[in-house]
Amino acid sequence: MELIEQNPFVTDRELTRELKVSIQTVRLDRMELGIPELRERMKQMAEHSHDQVRSLPLNEVMGEIVDLQLDKSGISIFEIRDEHVFSRTHIARGHYVFGQANSLAVAVINDEIALTASSDIRFLRSVHLGEKCIAKAYVRDMAGQKGKAKVEVFTYVGEEMVFQGNFLIYRSTGEENSEGGMQHENRH
Repeated sequence: MELIEQNPFVTDRELTRELKVSIQTVRLDRMELGIPELRERMKQMAEHSHDQVRSLPLNEVMGEIVDLQLDKSGISIFEIRDEHVFSRTHIARGHYVFGQANSLAVAVINDEIALTASSDIRFLRSVHLGEKCIAKAYVRDMAGQKGKAKVEVFTYVGEEMVFQGNFLIYRSTGEENSEGGMQHENRH
């Protein structure tokens, strides 16, 4: 129970390794304690996520957002499938891991328009077919440069960090949108 509270995204298979018991034992104990399976826990977390993404359509976010507090933090999960890996090595293509982090960094911004201005990224280890990437984004600074926010993203597989990124996100706050593009206030 404590392991699931610490990491609600832990799978039954990961619990079997950690607790050194069979998968049947984990599932029976989980059912007896009334703890739902991973998919149901993820769905419950998503329902409790109070904020809605404003900066891009939900279908353009790579991964499933399970928690979002605009201008503060967010969490998304992305499972690596056949279409995300190199066929020979079963290693995830880097642009999918980056894409999850980048889209979460943009999604966490409380603005209609948010775009990546720059990023400083590090791939810490290869991600493989079947692994679940859990990205956690934190808005670190919005006061520094006008119209930009610094967002830090850490991606984990289990407890191991596999990716880290620092993103500078452009935001349109203070400007009004029109059909012709951005309208800047008259400064004369």
